[in-house]
Amino acid sequence: MSESQIYFNPWDPEFRANPYPHYGPILNGPPKIIELFGSAALIARYADVCAVLKDQQRFSSVDPITPEVRNEGVFRGAPTMLDSDPPVHTRLRRLVARDFTPRRIRDLEPRIRAIATELLDSAARKGELEVMSDLANALPVMVIAEMLGVPPAEYARFKHWSDVVIGGGNALPGQPIPPEVKAAGDELRAYFSIEIEKRRARPGSDLVSALVAAHQDSEALTAEELLAFVVLLLLAGNETTTNLIGNGMLALSRNPEQMNLLRRDPALMPRAIEEILRFDGPVQSTTRISTEAVSIGGTSIPAGTLCFVVLAAANRDPAQFSEPEKFDITREPRDHVAFGEGIHFCIGAPLARLEGAIAIGETLRRFPALHIKLPGGPLKYKGSYFLRGLESLTMMIA
Repeated sequence: MSESQIYFNPWDPEFRANPYPHYGPILNGPPKIIELFGSAALIARYADVCAVLKDQQRFSSVDPITPEVRNEGVFRGAPTMLDSDPPVHTRLRRLVARDFTPRRIRDLEPRIRAIATELLDSAARKGELEVMSDLANALPVMVIAEMLGVPPAEYARFKHWSDVVIGGGNALPGQPIPPEVKAAGDELRAYFSIEIEKRRARPGSDLVSALVAAHQDSEALTAEELLAFVVLLLLAGNETTTNLIGNGMLALSRNPEQMNLLRRDPALMPRAIEEILRFDGPVQSTTRISTEAVSIGGTSIPAGTLCFVVLAAANRDPAQFSEPEKFDITREPRDHVAFGEGIHFCIGAPLARLEGAIAIGETLRRFPALHIKLPGGPLKYKGSYFLRGLESLTMMIA
């Protein structure tokens, strides 16, 4: 495949709307070096993606943006689990790992199911289901907000802040942060600054209280790290699961035989969730920076190169998955990389899987005649390429 046929531009709205046709050329052969606001490497094949994600010594997660830009972002330059390397990453992840154990997540199931039932009851009264606003946007933010100890009255504001901040990732490299994104980040940080002070005075059983205690007891978190950590939990704890639910309902709607199979055999739900994650995952790509000259898959990558590690392309690599363009909820094996790999494997993966399974399973159970209401034009996706999710998806329930 010639270099001229390769097109990769996360800042192009048409590319973001449907990047999958562009993944074939970058899967054909070793990683490609392209010019995209500077030299960048495209890591797309499954084996190459796994190799990079497991090699934190030669591929750093630390964001290479300038300190001036970094300090304007929602984290204000403080390291987070997403953009740090060991030992900082190890310390940060350990602080929250106990709150995302399989047992802790299982304990949340009754509450998640109750929230889903309440949301679907509201949709039933309307006579149609707007998957994103009625369910996919609401459920994950309600769950993570409760874990953080946030009252229900704040859920709508939280989702607004989250959407605006995530959408800000679409700004061109080197450009200033859009004013509305900075304002949303400032409001979000101000809210949690007040909540952190409340937890210092009166600790509770929520995640914010646990992180405040870690800061006070051993200085395991600096004040800025504490605030950044709480903000990250909100953003990461709802946006990816929102997209998992929305993308999953779309894939099932476009493949009615798979939807009917899942209705007939609900025991297939765990496999269905894995196939949704593989087929149209909520995270399209992540990035790394090469810390030294290195060869990956036959391509020499110079030190300091920005690497786009394209998870969604790896999940459609024919060398790893038979008929990768086919949506098949009975597929095995299910070793996709939608949640990453290595030390940065998504700590919230069990929660996302559970929320997705409950949301989709309850929707199919409640509405046996569910079918998609085709829009007048193409489906619209939210601004971010890296976090792929629909703006809206209307379905008829009768």
